[in-house]
Amino acid sequence: MNDQNKNMILATVLSMGVILVWLVLFPPEAAEEVPAQPLVAADGTIIPVAVGGDNLALPIAGDGGVAVALPNLGELIAETRETALATTDRVDIRTGKLSGSISLTGGRIDDLHLLEYNVELGDDNNKVTLLSPANTPDPYYAVWGWAATTAEYINDVPGANTVWQLESGDVLTETTPVTLIWDNGKGLVFRRSISVDENYMFDIHQSVQNNSDTDISLAPYGLIARHGEPQTTGFYLLHEGVVRAHDGEIEEIDYSDMPDFDVVPGDGPVDIIEVEENGWIGFTDKYWMTTLIPQAGQSFRSVAKYTDAQNTYRTDMRFDPMTVSAGQTVEIDTSLFAGAKVVNIIKAYQTDRNIGNLVDAVDWGMFYFLTKPMQWLLATIHGFVGNMGLAIIGLTLTVKLVLFPLAYKSAVSMAKMKKLAPEMAKIKERAGKDKQQQQKDTMALYKKEKVNPAAGCLPIIVQIPIFFSLYKVLFVTIEMRHAPFFGWITDLSAPDSSSWINLFGLLPYDVSWAPSLISIGIFPLLMGITMWMQQKLNPAPTDKTQAMIFAWMPWVFMFMLGNFAVGLVIYWVANNTITFIQQYLIMRSQGVKPDVFGNIISGFKKKKKAD
Repeated sequence: MNDQNKNMILATVLSMGVILVWLVLFPPEAAEEVPAQPLVAADGTIIPVAVGGDNLALPIAGDGGVAVALPNLGELIAETRETALATTDRVDIRTGKLSGSISLTGGRIDDLHLLEYNVELGDDNNKVTLLSPANTPDPYYAVWGWAATTAEYINDVPGANTVWQLESGDVLTETTPVTLIWDNGKGLVFRRSISVDENYMFDIHQSVQNNSDTDISLAPYGLIARHGEPQTTGFYLLHEGVVRAHDGEIEEIDYSDMPDFDVVPGDGPVDIIEVEENGWIGFTDKYWMTTLIPQAGQSFRSVAKYTDAQNTYRTDMRFDPMTVSAGQTVEIDTSLFAGAKVVNIIKAYQTDRNIGNLVDAVDWGMFYFLTKPMQWLLATIHGFVGNMGLAIIGLTLTVKLVLFPLAYKSAVSMAKMKKLAPEMAKIKERAGKDKQQQQKDTMALYKKEKVNPAAGCLPIIVQIPIFFSLYKVLFVTIEMRHAPFFGWITDLSAPDSSSWINLFGLLPYDVSWAPSLISIGIFPLLMGITMWMQQKLNPAPTDKTQAMIFAWMPWVFMFMLGNFAVGLVIYWVANNTITFIQQYLIMRSQGVKPDVFGNIISGFKKKKKAD
């Protein structure tokens, strides 16, 4: 690899670093809030809407301008979670993986804990909370219902604050569903049956029985609401926000983009997609997800919506109006996934229930064709070794073995270039300051010795997306969360807890006061050392500026990545170590004897001389 190629790769790496730092220091400005517009009926009159009321008249795109009453979530008063839960009658949820309750006010699923996941490592009394009631500090819940298609019937359908009755069932479990009922007193009886399986899938069966002598048109819907922008990791590798599938396509929407949606009168900033046969919509976090799922083959409107007045982010599935004839009953079935993004569980739902692209709710990235098989390989290795840290090392080793032909070609090319170093020095000495003559003589030497200087770089470029995909898998996979390795590494998704400040635990001093940027642990230090050792396979560049940049790079990366999840750092240590061994052995096989320790000593001497 010649100096120009080295400069190109270095410039690329440094440019990416500058962009990342810029995004951290200067994040995009929040969009200006757009006030919601009044709802205008077909005859041009404005339909009045009371703020804080139970239902709100909203249009459904494509239905000829018909006004539809969806829940108005109203003004919310923040209370403690315990107080909010105590203010409404509830039906308990108890399964092997879930606990929580359903509020009879609104019939909402708004209280859900994931029993297999602790908030803090080792704290079994504090489980991850996924859903919370509307009047808590972090409201996040799911609601279903029937929307009136005319303003005349707005108050005749169940709304966000309708109090339902428990018709059957006492506790929602894997084997015992519950049914809620509400009679509007005018001949319409609404029922909502809810069941849940052994994992994270709820099934909601809704029905309307029309005991009146008048036909009525109602539009079924389901929605998930989050009040206030949720706290996210804020890392460029991961999408957190709205995720939806529509007829084979996947779309991801950031929270910051939702206020910029086009304003629909009466609906505010909203983005609507017509789904013909197969789709779903919901919110995704790093490890958790809530997703509304219609039946396979069911058309619906996939809606991502932002409500300015309440600072609420919503995802809706809205269905076409259904006529409920006098004396008849209409029904509709939908589902809700609310739980951890365990790939095997999601894959099973996708296959068994014919839910298109559900596994793509996991953020596989642009190299999904690489990250998906890598995740499968990581899970397979983990199944054999039973330790996620060892699985990471095993996956890294497997990928390096698969890429060995490319690595071999690259190392052989660099070895050939190293053999030509004495001749290159002579050319440089003869040409003096004549750069054009130096380049001409250099190319002639390459041609004579049949050496392609770019041959060492091309394999490296091919490997970049592969190792980026490997890094992506380790970053997004839930199996790394709270997974132990050995010794002091009890959570591979957390930074290395050791610190050089107290000599990695040898001194009995608390170092929690130290900024994480400098209080790096053993594995970040090993990452810097292994990266530095890789550089010492070759003498330092003759250009002083370039030599200085290369000399600092391992230690800059060591501090930059020191606060990353230790599982990711273990991957870098394993990758650097394997790469060093590969390059060393290949160079030896080509007759080049890397003087690693000589290069280290030479580097120190140059530094001392410069000082």
